[in-house]
This record gives sequence, structure tokens and C-alpha cells, in this order.
Amino acid sequence: MNRMTWIKPSFLWMMYRCGWAGKEGQERVLAIDLTREGFDSAVKQAVLSSYKEECGLSREEWKKLVEKSDVRVQWDPEKDVHGNNLPYRSIQIGLRGQAVRDYVEKWIVRMEDITEEVKRLDALRHQGVDILGLLPKEEIYVGP
Repeated sequence: MNRMTWIKPSFLWMMYRCGWAGKEGQERVLAIDLTREGFDSAVKQAVLSSYKEECGLSREEWKKLVEKSDVRVQWDPEKDVHGNNLPYRSIQIGLRGQAVRDYVEKWIVRMEDITEEVKRLDALRHQGVDILGLLPKEEIYVGP
């Protein structure tokens, strides 16, 4: 609750990040379902985690927003099943302060430990099986 936590809605990006539940300190994978209202709230509050001139703000204006905001957003390259970059990006939403409290106390509606399924999918992947049809269904997010 006292540190920034990140919502990473892309399954394959998370598998890249945690090494399919194999990286030290990242051996458990939780699937967390949030309310739509909570996710929308996070997106509405978000400030880019790094300054971009094209955002239409001065660097000073952006810094002030970052200091005030409990939500950061960054876009990282999406990954394929082998961890290779794809030509589009996935959103990563960082939460701190009140946003973390809202996430834990209001937005989470279901949590499931999917570590064993992740390991099963990884084993199939290493056997050369096409696992794309076995992955969690993801949809393009259309904001509020």
C-alpha cells in the first residue's frame, strides 16, 4: 500500500515481465478483475510517466501534474508469445497513494492465482505448440 503498484492488462506483456512465472521474486501470477468504473477512473487520472513535448504541456506543467497525481501511465511495446516486440504498445498504469487504496478496497472484484496455468502454457510453448487460442481473451479498451 505504500509503494507504487502497476496494472498491466496485457497477458503476454506480463509473461515477458515475469518470465512465465520463472523470474526470482515473480514466481506467482495473479489474474485480477477490476470494475470498469475503477479502470476508467485510473485512466482519467493518469499522467504520462515521462515528459513528451507533443502532450501539449510545458515540462514544468507536466512536473506539477506528476507531483499531484496518484496515477501514472506509460506505453510499452506489446510482446508476442516469445517476448519479441510487436509494432504496437500496451498500457501500463502505475498507482500510488489514494489510487492504490481505491484499487485494493473498491476496484478489485476477483483475484485468481493462475501460476499453474501459466507454467502449463509455458511448457506447451516450449514444445512448439501454438498457444494463442489458449490465452486469456483481451479486448481493445475504449475509454470513457
